[in-house]
Amino acid sequence: MSTTEGLSRRGFLAGASALPFVGAAGSVSAQAPFPTRPISLIVPFAAGGSTDIVARLVGQKMGELLGQSFVIDNRAGAGGNIGSTAVARATPDGYTILMGTIATHALNPAILKTVTFDAVKDFTPISLLAVVPNVMVVHPSFPAKTVPEVIKLLKDNPGKYSYASSGVGTPLHLSGELFKSLGGVSMNHVPYRGAGPALNDVVSGAVPIMFDNLPSSAQFIRSGQLRAIGVTTKERVSSFPDLPTIAEGGLAGYETYTWNALFGPANLPRPIVDKLNATANAAVKDPHVKQRLEDISAVIVGSTPEALGEHVKAELAKWGPIAKASGAVVE
Repeated sequence: MSTTEGLSRRGFLAGASALPFVGAAGSVSAQAPFPTRPISLIVPFAAGGSTDIVARLVGQKMGELLGQSFVIDNRAGAGGNIGSTAVARATPDGYTILMGTIATHALNPAILKTVTFDAVKDFTPISLLAVVPNVMVVHPSFPAKTVPEVIKLLKDNPGKYSYASSGVGTPLHLSGELFKSLGGVSMNHVPYRGAGPALNDVVSGAVPIMFDNLPSSAQFIRSGQLRAIGVTTKERVSSFPDLPTIAEGGLAGYETYTWNALFGPANLPRPIVDKLNATANAAVKDPHVKQRLEDISAVIVGSTPEALGEHVKAELAKWGPIAKASGAVVE
């Protein structure tokens, strides 16, 4: 079974129970023209990262399909909290939307010292666009080569080994915490200011283990500078078909990934939601966009608004306890 088929079966592509779109009735006619001016797509992270790349790819195609440009507005800071808050407080007219992620809508509510929005109540879900797998990598000198060997080594040497991450409370940090929790093992967490510096230290051997986004580790895996232990998704990925998942490697129930999704402010009228949803889903299935996303190991989704809403709730339920147990707190 392919990854896409697996994701579909788990409900990403199928709609769930309808979410309330309060205030939609009567606020916008189905015949009302939209859009009539450029749309601001807020990316709550710095330019150049994977979320920014997805936003520019999808935004450009959506603009072509709608006949209005999508202006990418990078508002980085506080782990995505600044940009997300701006959208939560924006006028619900469809002209300000968010490229949300697992960080903004599943992790931040659990780790931010001050929460300035409700991930469910303050947003209107539009579409889950794509899912990007993570991968567990180790330096070639690391003694273990499989998930069972890693778990045994860590259990036999509690506290001896460390893993690097892109920072406290990030998806990569909590991927490691989930591995510790399910495997009953001990590892020291070494946070960095970004995935790049962390990856460099794992390649050099300064830190032996890392959970990374697969796209950024792929070249090092192929060159032999890193050894991949397993991908973190439920199914194997097409770019590394011989690489087992961590779950099938012996850690049942393990599954992490990053994702990108479009959200509007709460109470976004349903006709606008439907138009943005249809356009976004057409954009990710465009041959050029699809190929570019697959080049970075992304799995194309293109969900209903309802499926994205249920996905966010499931992610909050999954990651909240893990984040709290990790003790991660971000100012």
